[in-house]
Amino acid sequence: MSFIEKIKQPILAEMQEFENVFNTVLNSDNTLLTSVHEYVMHGQGKKLRPILTILAAKLFGEVNKATLYGAFSLELLHTASLVHDDVVDDTMERRGRPSVNAKWTNKVAVLSGDYILSKSLHSATTTHNLRILEAISTIGMILPDGELLQLANTKQTALTEQEYLDIVKRKTAMLFATCTEVGALSVNADEISLAHLKKYGEYLGMCFQIKDDIFDYYEDAQVGKPTGNDVRDGKLTLPLIFALKNTTGPEKDEIVELIESKNFSTENINRITQFAHANGGVEYAISRMDDFKKLAIGELTDFPDNEIRKSLIECVEFVAERDF
Repeated sequence: MSFIEKIKQPILAEMQEFENVFNTVLNSDNTLLTSVHEYVMHGQGKKLRPILTILAAKLFGEVNKATLYGAFSLELLHTASLVHDDVVDDTMERRGRPSVNAKWTNKVAVLSGDYILSKSLHSATTTHNLRILEAISTIGMILPDGELLQLANTKQTALTEQEYLDIVKRKTAMLFATCTEVGALSVNADEISLAHLKKYGEYLGMCFQIKDDIFDYYEDAQVGKPTGNDVRDGKLTLPLIFALKNTTGPEKDEIVELIESKNFSTENINRITQFAHANGGVEYAISRMDDFKKLAIGELTDFPDNEIRKSLIECVEFVAERDF
């Protein structure tokens, strides 16, 4: 049994119900749109975000229509953001396959992403819960804000760790926080529990993104994106930020020059990633990821020790230990 299958054990029936409806939610009589959507859905990942929404709800009671449609909305929002991100970043590969913009065109990708985003908002209204609608609308603004913040800091070799963490919080962590928040809101959880679950989701998301950034410093086909991709795009992530901050001398100056001049040959990408390894950057990023892992688990302390809580803890373990 895989890690994800183990996590889903307490919510197998609910996840099956989610899958049954989710596979039809993007149905359209437009042939091109249908082709794109079938392609996108076939390449879906582990669906960790709907898993979090459903687990958060079931921690307090029975999963209901508002839970499921909240989960639909958030997964569609996430999917739309990925389709759009690949256009913005000029990325040709997503999860080991050509991205939508690579397989079709940028125009098709943008318009398909817009359609998926509209479907996300429609699903949010189907919850008939104003607080859920507000939470999803808010994260819809936060995600591009985080991406724009990262774009504004591209090639900024003086980027601080705190600035990096702020970007991560906006572009990734708050979506995880919204998933657990929406799950709790759908079953009318009390405000204290709601706050703990939202913080749990935020810390889990921080852990997730730092792990994702660490992958960029290793060669592994399972990751589903080219090694050194972030560096090539001029995005400074935690391993490199730490290494640059804690070194001096000609080697650091040389690395800064390579980044600022965008001299990203394969040889130079390897030099930059090796610099981060050699100067403790990857090791430090792992330690910070572990800090957020502990914080996430700590937010679950006051909840009953049952199979749902165990699955939420296993989500943290999965995010930290995954190799893809």
